[in-house]
Amino acid sequence: MRLNRRSLLSPLGAVVATAVLGAGVAIAHFSQRSDAAPRLHPVDPVPTASGGVLTNRIFEALDNETKVSVAPGPIGLRYTFDGGVDQPITDESGAHELRAQGQNGGTLSLVPQGSGLAVQYPARCTEVPEPECPRAILEGVRDDNLNPGLRPLQYGASILMNHSDLADGANVVQKGFSVGGGSQFKLQVDHEQGHPSCVIVGHSHIYRAEPAIDVADGVWHEVTCARTDDRLALSIDGVEHASVAVPRRLSIANTAPLRVGGKGPGKGNDQFAGQIDNVFLSIL
Repeated sequence: MRLNRRSLLSPLGAVVATAVLGAGVAIAHFSQRSDAAPRLHPVDPVPTASGGVLTNRIFEALDNETKVSVAPGPIGLRYTFDGGVDQPITDESGAHELRAQGQNGGTLSLVPQGSGLAVQYPARCTEVPEPECPRAILEGVRDDNLNPGLRPLQYGASILMNHSDLADGANVVQKGFSVGGGSQFKLQVDHEQGHPSCVIVGHSHIYRAEPAIDVADGVWHEVTCARTDDRLALSIDGVEHASVAVPRRLSIANTAPLRVGGKGPGKGNDQFAGQIDNVFLSIL
């Protein structure tokens, strides 16, 4: 759903998926979470969006060229997830498709959120060793047009978490990795304090803006990261709460796809637990 709709989960029932993708991931329309916060005002009817299996679309193979480029100009994308399971997961323009990826039976579902839908991630796994835990994320393909380079950048999402969803790592949205000498931008909610943080990485240096604010309170929060020439700031529900200086010449450019809900489907993926909506990226 859109950012200015702060309504909470609709009580409407939904259809449960009866099959999963070949990779072990499905998108379905599930019922309301029992730990949702009280509704603040009436919500619009949930849009018609059929439940069931999300078709696993195979992306075209990319060439092996290692040269990395950056966005040639401004670009913006936003994912509302309101199209339902019968449509590819794309941004509002119908481009930049994301596909579900999972392991160990991890699944994703689309759940009511105000007048739209949001992505429900697997519950926090505590019953088995971490390598055996269900994992599931949304992942795009390599797209160098989503590399900001030195350009100003804004990215973020709306999230709903409870303390039972917390862990040492819970990645919301990212492109790139923080190790291996590359570059990255990332939004995460780490540790049991429920503190969100914005991260930018340039080669061996990590820059993080993290306020001492707990967002794992069962209420929807809009978390925004904004990188200007020499600063990275984090805002919660439109109010800035933390910032850190970053070098003006720090360039973010990598071959990694855009990922939502973890750094990959494999073990140690900093799996997100909870719900994500309104993922956005703006390169200015």
